[in-house]
Amino acid sequence: QVQLVESGGGLVQAGGSLRLSCAASGRAFSLYTMGWFRQAPGKEREFVAAIGWKGGSPYYADSVKGRFTMSRDNIRNTALLQMNSLKPEDTAVYYCGKSDRDRSSIPADFSSWGQGTQVTVSS
Repeated sequence: QVQLVESGGGLVQAGGSLRLSCAASGRAFSLYTMGWFRQAPGKEREFVAAIGWKGGSPYYADSVKGRFTMSRDNIRNTALLQMNSLKPEDTAVYYCGKSDRDRSSIPADFSSWGQGTQVTVSS
């Protein structure tokens, strides 16, 4: 069973950068689509970025395209999210999850959520 732990969040000014990390324990990390999602207070969890288990390019929510870059390392069992040009509207708790579905962006398709890491962007 895969367990996920997110880290790397913090407080940053608008225009700044952060790099989030998702560390996975357990087996078969490479067989899962890995995704990043975020949830702001009072809002539903929303898709940010993911990389399918069949390989291929990462895919992103329109709101983060050109600013965020996701990567995964199947040797170190980690998924990274480099966030540049951060905006106040990026403020949220960021979660990583895994899915058996290739290239899904639907939160209900993901599981094994970690505890999340808080990202706060000040204006």
